[in-house]
Amino acid sequence: MTFSNLHLELSISSKLAKVGRHATAGFSNSTRQFFVDEIALVRHGRASAGWDASLDPGLDDLGRKQADEAAKKLDLIFVGTQVQIISSPLLRCQQTAKPFAELRKAPVRVCTEVAEIPSPSGVEMSGRVDWLRVAMQGTWADLGVEYVEFRDSVVKFVQSLETNTVVFSHFIAINAVIGSLISDDRLVIRSLDNCSITLLERDSSGNLRIAQTGHEADTLIR
Repeated sequence: MTFSNLHLELSISSKLAKVGRHATAGFSNSTRQFFVDEIALVRHGRASAGWDASLDPGLDDLGRKQADEAAKKLDLIFVGTQVQIISSPLLRCQQTAKPFAELRKAPVRVCTEVAEIPSPSGVEMSGRVDWLRVAMQGTWADLGVEYVEFRDSVVKFVQSLETNTVVFSHFIAINAVIGSLISDDRLVIRSLDNCSITLLERDSSGNLRIAQTGHEADTLIR
């Protein structure tokens, strides 16, 4: 089998899997709810600098390649449907969103509600990664009211989305949404890789569920 034929076969299989999921998994035996909207949460591509080296880095070469690949995957997930595109205001997310926005010829809505977790006041830039690594071992409650409010703001915003949407955001913010949907207070539920795609579905009653979590990897905190 040639590479081009294999690529075509995989693309068709992906589309058929999507159709099958809506035709069967869209219904629950107990509630008989049909899933009417999809929300994709995409972690940004690899940044050109770490959290302790730059306030707002863009993507490096690998990150740009990851963004291009994610755009193609998202186009298949939302094949034949209109989708709104939302990004964190941080440059690495906006640059990750750009290839998909160009592919769909759609605008990107920048929203602070899906931005990165803020570091505490008084923590120097050089100490931000160390602070985050410690925080990631615990729960939102451990971090106090300010961070619980941050988590709740992210979750409330995602829950408010009422149409097919792709959200380009961050490792902790996406984990916050995952945790809320499975009632888990830990900061880190999944070790989401750069440009991983976590797919949520909303039923006709407005309830969200996790359809699939993004691929995982032991990536650097950036």
